[in-house]
Amino acid sequence: MTLSDDEEQMVALVAEFVDERVRPRVREFEADDVYPAEFIDEMKKLGFFGMLVPAEYGGVDVSTACFARVTEELARGWMSLAGATGGHSVITYLIKTFGTDEQKAKYLPAMADGSIRATMALTEPAGGSDLQAMRTVATRDGDEWVIRGSKTWISNAAHSGLFGLLCITDRDATPSHRGMSVILVEPGDGLTISKKLPKLGYRGVEACELVFDGRRVGDDAILGGTPDNGWAHMMRGLEVGRIQVASRALGVGQAALNDAVKYAQERESFGKPIWKHQSVGNLLADMATKQRAARLLTLDAAEKLDAGERADMEAGMAKLFASETAMQIALDAIRVHGGYGYSKEYDVERYFRDAPLMIVGEGTNEIQRNVIAAQLIARNKS
Repeated sequence: MTLSDDEEQMVALVAEFVDERVRPRVREFEADDVYPAEFIDEMKKLGFFGMLVPAEYGGVDVSTACFARVTEELARGWMSLAGATGGHSVITYLIKTFGTDEQKAKYLPAMADGSIRATMALTEPAGGSDLQAMRTVATRDGDEWVIRGSKTWISNAAHSGLFGLLCITDRDATPSHRGMSVILVEPGDGLTISKKLPKLGYRGVEACELVFDGRRVGDDAILGGTPDNGWAHMMRGLEVGRIQVASRALGVGQAALNDAVKYAQERESFGKPIWKHQSVGNLLADMATKQRAARLLTLDAAEKLDAGERADMEAGMAKLFASETAMQIALDAIRVHGGYGYSKEYDVERYFRDAPLMIVGEGTNEIQRNVIAAQLIARNKS
C-alpha cells in the first residue's frame, strides 16, 4: 500500500528516533525493568500518541497502513515502546468512531499530545480470552453506574489517565455479550491499580491488575452514550489492536532478521562467512521470506480497515501469522548466532523473550484461529 509523502516522512522520523535514540540505550531500561519515561516524553512531542486522532482534535490522523509501519519501526527498536501506544490507539479509534461529540472533545485533544494516555481493560483473572465469561459489572444506581470487578494484565495501567473498560451493564441479556458496554473510566476512588506484574519480556512498560470496588461514573462515561453496545464497539476496536500487535511482531522479526544477517556476514567458520554455509544461508532465506509474507498480510488488513471494510478475519490472520513468524525468526536468529545468541551481550535473546507476547496477547492465537474459521464460513456460506 502506498503512503503519502507526509506519512513516509513520519515513518522515516520514527526510524531515525529508533536508530539514534532507542537502540543504543535499550539495555539501560530493559535489564532492570525501568519505565522509559524519557522515551515516552519524546514520543509525545513527536506526535506518536496522536497518530489515529483526527486533525480537528490536534492529531496526526494517519492511515492505518502508516500506523502499522510506525508501530513496526518502534518495535524494531524496542517492542515495549510500541506496546506503550497499543491500547491507547485502540481507545482513540473507539472514541473517534463511536464516541459522542462531548467524549471526542473531552478526550481526543489530550490523547493526541499524550497528556492523557489510555488503555484497554478487557482481560479478567478467570476469563482470559473468553470475554463472554466476564464478571465485571456496572450496576445502575440513580443517575450513576457503580462498577465492581477486576481486570488483569492491563498494559500501561499505572501511567494511564483513561481506561476503556468492557463490562456487563445488563446481567439479564442473552447471550451475555448483548449486555456489555465500553465505559470510559478515569482513575479515582473505587479503582485500585496494583503494582506491576513480573514478565518474561515486554519489560519497562508495566502490566497491572485493576480492582473496581464501587467506582462510580455517570451516563456520559458510556461510550457512544447508549449502554449495551460495547461488544460490537470493542470487536471493531480489536481489529485495530490486532493490526497493531501484528506490527509489533513485524518489528521484533525485522530486528532479529537484521541482526542475523549482519552477524552471518561478520562471523567466519571454516574459512568463509557463515552465510555461505548452506544451512545458515537457507535459514536466512526462510526468515526473510516469512517476514515479507507477514508484512504483506498486515498491510492487507490495514488497507481493508482504511477502506471502511470489515477486517476481523484479515486482522486475525495478520496477528496469527506475524506473531508466529516473529517467534520463529527470533529463535532462528539465536541459531545463526550460535552460543552468542544465548548471551545477554547480544540483542537476539531479548527478541526471543519479547516475541511470545504477540502470540498470547490481544486474544491468543488459538482464539485467532477460531475467529478466522468463523469468518471464513460466514463469508462463504454454501
